Amino acid sequence: AAAVEADRCDIYTDVDGVYTTDPRVVPKARRMERVAFEEMLEMASLGAKVLQVRSVEVAMVHGVPTYVRSSFDDPESPGEGTLICNEEDIVEGQVVTGIAFSRDEAQITLRNVADKPGVAAAVFMPLAEAGINVDMIVQVVSEEGTTDMTFTVGSSDYERAYSILEKLKAEIGFANMAGEKEVAKVSAIGIGMRSHAGVAARAFRALSEKGVNIRAITTSEIKFSVLIDEAYTELAVRTLHSLYGLDAA
Repeated sequence: AAAVEADRCDIYTDVDGVYTTDPRVVPKARRMERVAFEEMLEMASLGAKVLQVRSVEVAMVHGVPTYVRSSFDDPESPGEGTLICNEEDIVEGQVVTGIAFSRDEAQITLRNVADKPGVAAAVFMPLAEAGINVDMIVQVVSEEGTTDMTFTVGSSDYERAYSILEKLKAEIGFANMAGEKEVAKVSAIGIGMRSHAGVAARAFRALSEKGVNIRAITTSEIKFSVLIDEAYTELAVRTLHSLYGLDAA
């Protein structure tokens, strides 16, 4: 669409638009009329499967409004769907737009790593050279000059990552290593987070009240993610979806 300078790009899929979360997990999920490019990019990268990350990136770079519609819609009719557009074209003032989740996660923890310059590079460069993407990273420094380092990789990369680090144990200098594959990442996305404080704190409290333990946290300007035990994935998604007023009436 960008190459031919089209005014808009319509993408027809097996769903009638972009929803606030997976309707199979939350039956009260709503179809969004509009969503900002940045929000859709985060959703796609965090587990939403409606669109590929690359297609959203291209549309955003070239400023091509993109309509996600059902394959059963009449192309000539206005129909229902979701328009992915610039932030300035969003009328609604929703703080959190959607909840995404991914079960394709695995956690690795290195214990008693020497707390010195270059240790992070020693851990993560070999993984990068092996084509393994590292996502969430948490480092806890102790008073004894060592640190515990926890991070996540895709579940399909878990065995390779574990093996690579095991072979480098002496070189990196850590005491032992632990891994966990039964984890999931749940994320809240919304451009409204830029101007509202305490959005993530509300989620942490709500999850705590439901008995959901948070293993790791990452944040950015318009999203935050928590790593939790996989068994609590659907409970966490439903809790956050309701907390931020995304349930359909």
